[in-house]
Amino acid sequence: MMWRNTHDGYGLVSIILHWLVALAVTGLFVLGLWMVELGYYHRWYQRAPDIHKSVGVLLFGVMLARFAWRFSNPRPEALGSAMQRKVAAWVHRMLYALMTMLMLSGYLISTADGRGIPVFGLFSLPASISGLQNQADIAGKLHEWLAFALIALTTLHALAALKHQLVDRDQTLKRMLNLKR
Repeated sequence: MMWRNTHDGYGLVSIILHWLVALAVTGLFVLGLWMVELGYYHRWYQRAPDIHKSVGVLLFGVMLARFAWRFSNPRPEALGSAMQRKVAAWVHRMLYALMTMLMLSGYLISTADGRGIPVFGLFSLPASISGLQNQADIAGKLHEWLAFALIALTTLHALAALKHQLVDRDQTLKRMLNLKR
């Protein structure tokens, strides 16, 4: 198994980063939906948001690593028609943009009161932007909308991968699963 990408396929690092981000985004979305419904006296009322924030901060680090890796490696050539390649490029840019905006809005919610974000007790991300009028409320609503938009676009992305596999019968999905070509 190759570590780096080639023009024909993804390397192990890209594959691991892709699936790690996919798992974290899905998990954070489900956790976020669940935790906002918790009552004040629920035993997870404090713990769930702490986990959500910590994983979100770590995901931001993974995304930075993913950007660095993406721009330091060749990208496998996109498959499909010219229109499919253009749509795929746009969707990938939107996925990155939504994830970045989602994490920034989460940061603004969490630091609105001037406190940093403790990350699993290992370190704390300082609050560099806080105290803006209605910061938590505005960032919270934006965070919610961005989360639903990201999940919708992620679903489209997954359906397109399945379409490539089941209808087009090309190598798109196999390259990201590292299956023999």
